[in-house]
Amino acid sequence: MNIIGQQVLTDPGGIMTVEWIAEGGDVISIRLESCPDDLGVDAAVAKAKALMVQVATFGEVETVSANTRDATGSPAVESLRSARSAKDTGTLEEQLDEGLKSSFPASDPPSAAGSSISTGRAESPDTHK
Repeated sequence: MNIIGQQVLTDPGGIMTVEWIAEGGDVISIRLESCPDDLGVDAAVAKAKALMVQVATFGEVETVSANTRDATGSPAVESLRSARSAKDTGTLEEQLDEGLKSSFPASDPPSAAGSSISTGRAESPDTHK
């Protein structure tokens, strides 16, 4: 899957949604609830990527209904909680790097492009006579 776009949406209630758009129109969406007001776009993207790494690196888990949000006992959640509660940013960064390396082409951000359309600001050669 080739990622062709990325967007971060914010809701007034402190909810941020990070979306990646693929060539075929598929969308990967991560909803971050209870985000602090000062969480920037880059931090939201990094947090969403860390969650995707957690999903990708842990094996089969029991499917839980959307109405049941009891995630206690999940290895992914417990690992994330322990690294965060210990404020072990090194472990979190290491997990993020591992996940990004394993998903290399999809983890590259879209390239920036500039316009080559003339704006009409260039002087005509006849004006210097």
